[in-house]
Amino acid sequence: MKLTLHRTFPEDLHAAWNDLLSKSTTHVPFLRYEYQKDWWATRGGGEWQQADLLIVTAHEGDTLVGVAPLFFTTQTEKPSLLLVGAVEISDYLDIIALPGKLNPFLAALLDFLEELDLPWQELVLHNLLDDSPSLPALQALAGRLGKECRVEVLQRSPYIPLPTDWETYLAGVDKKQRHEIRRKMRRAAELEVPASLHIVEDAASLDAEIEAFLGLMAQDEAKARFLTGPMREQMRQTMRMAFTCGCLNLAFLQFGNEKAAAYLSFDYLNRIWVYNSGFNPRYFETSPGWVLLGHMIQWAISNGREALDFMRGDEEYKYRFGAVDRHVVKATLIR
Repeated sequence: MKLTLHRTFPEDLHAAWNDLLSKSTTHVPFLRYEYQKDWWATRGGGEWQQADLLIVTAHEGDTLVGVAPLFFTTQTEKPSLLLVGAVEISDYLDIIALPGKLNPFLAALLDFLEELDLPWQELVLHNLLDDSPSLPALQALAGRLGKECRVEVLQRSPYIPLPTDWETYLAGVDKKQRHEIRRKMRRAAELEVPASLHIVEDAASLDAEIEAFLGLMAQDEAKARFLTGPMREQMRQTMRMAFTCGCLNLAFLQFGNEKAAAYLSFDYLNRIWVYNSGFNPRYFETSPGWVLLGHMIQWAISNGREALDFMRGDEEYKYRFGAVDRHVVKATLIR
């Protein structure tokens, strides 16, 4: 296993990176080469001002078998190595490796990192799913090396397993919430100008639709503060990237030509990954968020998707729609 350090994104490994990801122990949209490169270009929308890129790749012969997309920073309490994508805007992260190569890659990686002329004190892996094979592998390796590896639960990450038809889905939701979903969707459909679902598909209108989505996001005071100049550019790049890769699901609830609500999601690996949202307060009385989410679930079921993943956050509405929990965790290896 030959390890190589890259100080810039390796363009020659673009296709091999994504091919490896498709076979990796963890496969999530935030680990695609395109997303990672765009994230690094803005340092996560300005989250990191002090950061040095340290991508470590592993080959066996001509075959790429592992990628550790890392960066070094002194912005943390202790000088640390973090995963590219950490912390705020990439819901799921991990080491990328073939299933049979994860353990040897991690062992070789730690030896490699020890030899770097960098004063790092912690290797911090944020936003790992709680069933990530990297967790037991890293803990076992730390034990053999006499190092400490701490694992901390960060957040809930609820998702809805989807059945094959809408009525079966509704039957699995709490009776009161089932009634509310039906009532709100029916009321929106019976207005003089009825609600309709619009999913962006036209490349020519993409930029305008992106700006409309960001405008809806900014209706919320907290999200308006979040949308700094660099963060807006990061969000634009993420949506353009997803559209180019064929996995953008940008859905609007419209009353005529008026946009009342929007969800930005990835349509990836046969599931919908709900990433962010925005709402027009003028339409508050029509419950646009609930109505749009109901339409999205209907669409996902009709198109054979197996789950709707809300990703990080334990907002109550997610559970009212039938979500079940899993968690994201942080693993910290002390040097």
